[in-house]
Amino acid sequence: MTARIDHDALFIDGGWTPPRTDGRTSVVSPLTEQEIGSFPTSTDADVDAAVSSARAALRRDDWAGLTPETRARLVRRFADELEKRAEERATTVTRQNGMPVELARFAEGAAPVQLLRYYADLAESTPLEERRASQPMPGTTIVRREPVGVVAAIAPWNFPAVLSMFKIAPALAAGCTVVLKPSPETTLDSYVLAEAAIAAELPAGVINIVTGGPDVGQYLVAHPGVDKVAFTGSTAAGRHIGRVCGELLRPATLELGGKSAALVLDDADVERTVTGLSTASLLNSGQTCYMSTRILVPRSQSRAYVDAITAMASSLPVGDPMDPATFIGPMVSAAQRDRVLSLIDQGRAEGGTITTGGGRVNGVGYFVQPTVFADVDNASTIARQEVFGPVLSVIAYDDVDDAVALANDSEYGLGGTVWTSDEERGIGVARRVETGSFGVNTFNLDWGSPFGGVKASGLGRELGPEGLAAYQQLKSIFLAS
Repeated sequence: MTARIDHDALFIDGGWTPPRTDGRTSVVSPLTEQEIGSFPTSTDADVDAAVSSARAALRRDDWAGLTPETRARLVRRFADELEKRAEERATTVTRQNGMPVELARFAEGAAPVQLLRYYADLAESTPLEERRASQPMPGTTIVRREPVGVVAAIAPWNFPAVLSMFKIAPALAAGCTVVLKPSPETTLDSYVLAEAAIAAELPAGVINIVTGGPDVGQYLVAHPGVDKVAFTGSTAAGRHIGRVCGELLRPATLELGGKSAALVLDDADVERTVTGLSTASLLNSGQTCYMSTRILVPRSQSRAYVDAITAMASSLPVGDPMDPATFIGPMVSAAQRDRVLSLIDQGRAEGGTITTGGGRVNGVGYFVQPTVFADVDNASTIARQEVFGPVLSVIAYDDVDDAVALANDSEYGLGGTVWTSDEERGIGVARRVETGSFGVNTFNLDWGSPFGGVKASGLGRELGPEGLAAYQQLKSIFLAS
């Protein structure tokens, strides 16, 4: 766990390719603040080579000529190889971004394997063609599903392995090819992905990996050889990608930021609700896009909830993310830590009351104390901006209509939860909140159901059959009989 991880090549066209430059990117541990590895930084020429390789693979019989059943078997073989490396990939992610290792073992180790197997099954069960009776004239139309083509997949640093696979798994199942650009903070684990692809004998060019920062991503997004962009990241970056893809008439799936609300109803059990909020609001130290970080509570019960949420947050184990007991690890970088602390300071200056936390954890590491704000106005900065750290705002409401209005008074619409002893009542509230996903007394992503946002939280959907459809284009073939 302490050995450096250094790589000298890029994964392009099915093997290790020397980069076109001597430029390198260093990776710094958020726990020790020391460099733990490095990798070559891609140039435009490297991106050109990766896209060219993906385009060539898209036309070759060893990929394009496969039946869905044969392709599914190949995807399952890829899953098997990745499963052998699940622990290595999970711990590599933890070393890079500070994710608590028990979470990483599921989200970054097991979940990518599950997704590949899910989409392999879906590829086998989804017909490529269907025949429809033509309207209004007599005849028949064949509606055919074809791969959209070369996919530029750009993944973030918070859940790098599983969010990469949100894109790679359905793309492969659909018969597309992929150029993956991971975040520079979490690129080392993508080399484990490449090793699994080699061991599974995926055809050359089906998956390619380029490295670097926003400049590399911008070049890839606008590349003439790319047919679709799939991006997870900030709303600001997503807006830029959307503008580029709009100009190019290029489809894009954009999973962006969030500022989700937890609506706590007056019949909810306080202890069970607050226990559930520890995960629904603070998973991965709050570095999760769909977290319910605005806690909306009945005004008559606000004091009890502030006390209970404060006690919960202050009791969460903070420390070494490689310790299985740790719940709150460090922020991914010094810049992210400083951003979170700046927003905490702004929340304090705008009148919010900090009931626990509010600062750094003493010693080495990019830690921020779990922080709870009371007396928060929904119009304040701390309630409007995505913090992406272990910071919660408790906001009082008058009645359910007021709670729904507060939840909807946000530019974002990615996640959210409702907490109640009456599930049907909770479902009724869920139907009224403007968001792409929502949980009743929980929030768990379902591989078989669509996930994505509305408003400033993005465009399109990942996961489920809808996630596969996002990597297919439709062709209608009209017949006279």
